[in-house]
Amino acid sequence: MVSAVFHSPLDASIPLPLPLPLPRAGEGRGEGVTRVEAAPHPSPLPKGAREEKARRSIDLRWFWMRVLPPLAGFGLLVLIWELVALRSTNGFPSPLETWKQALDVFSDPFYSKGPNDQGVGWNVLSSLQRVALGFGLAAAVGIPAGFAIGRFEFLSRMFNPLISLLRPVSPLAWLPIGLLVFKGANPAAIWTIFICSIWPMIINTAVGVQRVPSDYMNVAKVLNLSEWKIITKILFPAVLPYMLTGVRLAVGTAWLVIVAAEMLTGGVGIGFWVWDEWNNLNVKNIIIAIFVIGIVGLLLEFALIKIATAFTFEEVKS
Repeated sequence: MVSAVFHSPLDASIPLPLPLPLPRAGEGRGEGVTRVEAAPHPSPLPKGAREEKARRSIDLRWFWMRVLPPLAGFGLLVLIWELVALRSTNGFPSPLETWKQALDVFSDPFYSKGPNDQGVGWNVLSSLQRVALGFGLAAAVGIPAGFAIGRFEFLSRMFNPLISLLRPVSPLAWLPIGLLVFKGANPAAIWTIFICSIWPMIINTAVGVQRVPSDYMNVAKVLNLSEWKIITKILFPAVLPYMLTGVRLAVGTAWLVIVAAEMLTGGVGIGFWVWDEWNNLNVKNIIIAIFVIGIVGLLLEFALIKIATAFTFEEVKS
């Protein structure tokens, strides 16, 4: 007699029993059966070792991406400089000779042996003083003018042609006008700094005012705010990043122009120092002055970038 067993569909959900582990060789029944063991997993590194490995990889990446490229660039500059000095027949100084001369120059940068013989420190300070005066006057005039031109369409249409006409003029073209009007080399140099620094501040400030969202101005109209409230509470916070960008560009332009202006006007200043050393055929001091001008300009640019970043909103930075 054949009997059949019918399983209910509910029985399908019952899990099957797991297979028993195989016995080892010579253990219990089935002595010929051997147990297959899985390969052991490598033990993970301790937490301190993993952190040390990650830190080393970050340090190496920082060195390769941040430190090595500038060093390679300066090394290439020194190599080209050395090759030019070796092939020169008119006594062009080598990097080593210039370095020795720089040590001698900066051993006493603030000596004074008369109005035409002063250390490089006094010359740099005199140039920075002229830049500060000319730039300060340009900021006092240019930033309010930029607010007015950007705020009122009539003033924008009135002054835009004049700005477009005068802005491309070389700054040194204004130097004879300053000498004629002010009757002195120092005021003429400050005037040149003023006229070349004012355009970036006017243009950037006006563009910032024009890019303020119209919703802000509509809210000001609804609240019936005064013009002073609109400028101080709405326009100034929104325009500040644009204004600081104009200030940064103006300072860079001013530092470029003052060197050329001092070459023509004379007196005390880094530009006059370069021209005086050329008259003395001291090329090593001219090269030193070039590096000094570049380092001071770099420091000014870096300081203004930090100030602009500190006063810039996150959405503008991104």
